[in-house]
Amino acid sequence: QLACPLDLGCHSVSPGFVGNTMRTEICSFSGLKVYPGHGTRYVPCVSVQSTRPIFPFLSRKTESLFHQRLNPRKVRWTALYRRLHKKGSVEEVTKKKTRKVQKVQRAIVGASLEVIRAKRNQKPEARAAARDAALREIKERNKKKAAEKKAAAPRPLLPLAPKQQAPKQVVKKSKPTATSR
Repeated sequence: QLACPLDLGCHSVSPGFVGNTMRTEICSFSGLKVYPGHGTRYVPCVSVQSTRPIFPFLSRKTESLFHQRLNPRKVRWTALYRRLHKKGSVEEVTKKKTRKVQKVQRAIVGASLEVIRAKRNQKPEARAAARDAALREIKERNKKKAAEKKAAAPRPLLPLAPKQQAPKQVVKKSKPTATSR
């Protein structure tokens, strides 16, 4: 037993308590709480290795089922089975209500909201005709620019003669001579 946490010496505290809370373990088979002073612990092998796990059990029944290698997910009263089959958690979990996303129309730079709505309400044929007219106008503008450039460009006085290529030199290869060894 440990001394009083307040160092008054008036009472002693059992090792199962940490501060004001009780130190509980979880049963390795059933998943239920094992309170201080209850249950057993199983150490797989007494050897030099201290890294082996220590299994706390709630009772001899859980220890026996563990050694029989029964799956706790198939034993109906274990916490694992209840969690797996969603038993008893209906009261705790309430479904969250999802909020509907509200769509907000905003004006774009260069176009007010009324203009955007008017364009959306147009019929597809009218929209296609407006698009074709705009494309025709752009093409005509480009043609005028090209014609102005052509007219403004000064013409050279003499046409340039095409470059003449130098004749290629033909290199004759001599026949290899037979050498004696």
